[in-house]
Amino acid sequence: MRDPIGLYIHIPWCIRKCPYCDFNSHEFEAEAAQGLPHALAEHYVDQLLRDFQSDLHLFDLHPNISSIFIGGGTPSLMPAKSLSRLLELIDQKVQLPRDIEITLEANPNSADQARLQGYRQAGINRLSLGIQSFNDQHLNLLGRLHDGQEAEVAVDAARRAGFENLNLDLMYGLPTQTLDDALADLDEALGLAPEHISWYQLTIEPNTLFYRRRPALPSDASISDISDAGIARLTQAGFQRYEVSAFATPNRQSQHNRTYWEFGDYLGIGAGAHGKVSSNGRIWRTQKTRVPKDYLTEPKRQYAEVERAELPLEFLLNALRLREGFMLAQFELRTGLSSELIKPALAECEQLGLLKLMGTQVKPTDWGYDRLDSILERFAMRAR
Repeated sequence: MRDPIGLYIHIPWCIRKCPYCDFNSHEFEAEAAQGLPHALAEHYVDQLLRDFQSDLHLFDLHPNISSIFIGGGTPSLMPAKSLSRLLELIDQKVQLPRDIEITLEANPNSADQARLQGYRQAGINRLSLGIQSFNDQHLNLLGRLHDGQEAEVAVDAARRAGFENLNLDLMYGLPTQTLDDALADLDEALGLAPEHISWYQLTIEPNTLFYRRRPALPSDASISDISDAGIARLTQAGFQRYEVSAFATPNRQSQHNRTYWEFGDYLGIGAGAHGKVSSNGRIWRTQKTRVPKDYLTEPKRQYAEVERAELPLEFLLNALRLREGFMLAQFELRTGLSSELIKPALAECEQLGLLKLMGTQVKPTDWGYDRLDSILERFAMRAR
């Protein structure tokens, strides 16, 4: 029996593209309360199901799916009934575990209580709210469609709808943001008692409006101060930093995201979705048609084998993001390679104080965890 795998489902539409966003999202003119038209949503669900079955056939999979993540875009523009039908048909195909984690990303402006109740009744049991900030000035600079009060209302609506596993997405290093501003955002979030907080730095990515019109950001020193103070604040509040930008209360780590970081397999369906699949001793990366209208007409995939020489670095890019690091046996299981290949670079990083080797466990030191790029550079240099 093969290891459990994740399933990622991409919903590509947004009401408005945020200036920092480099995800595959496409503007759709609709009121948030209305969401996508029923006919469009149902057509998209039909294509998602074809996409899913095509992947199963191509890779000869009979998967034990351990988690589902519905991301975007703005998945909360999808009607709850359409997502319910999608999940029911996937369940009929592969028999989902009764306790499976199913996450939906939602924006506060499209997360009214009636809609959220429909998602909860559909079997979605984890909600990830894209709040980014509670400061109205910063939300405006980020191009968000909600304000701080709407974010709080959305959290309350989620609880009333029955969600007991809630993640709040927050960003720091925003234009004009001070240390006090960033900590005020965290305090607002902590006051809402979520089970999980994703707290990450704003980065300027190519193919975004911010890349073409770069805003003035806080200095590197200010961002470092914000990061240190924020981590301390979250830790003091009882959150465990288990990944670079992920903080969870006990037993509330994101199981789906851990699949990525542990270099596990996952199918990716939907316009622009990516996947990683191990099949017959080979590892494949997949990507689907990006443009929604093309995906709706005839979904296509690109797939490429990950070369053996690339596997060590690919594994480490993910596994070293986890605070606990990884086991050497896990490296061998996920890549099919001997751990002897990476031991010289591991030893070098240990000498430099970047990694700690504890028997068969490899773990970043506190100092090394803030210098993951330096660790990866060592492995990349040895791979040449």
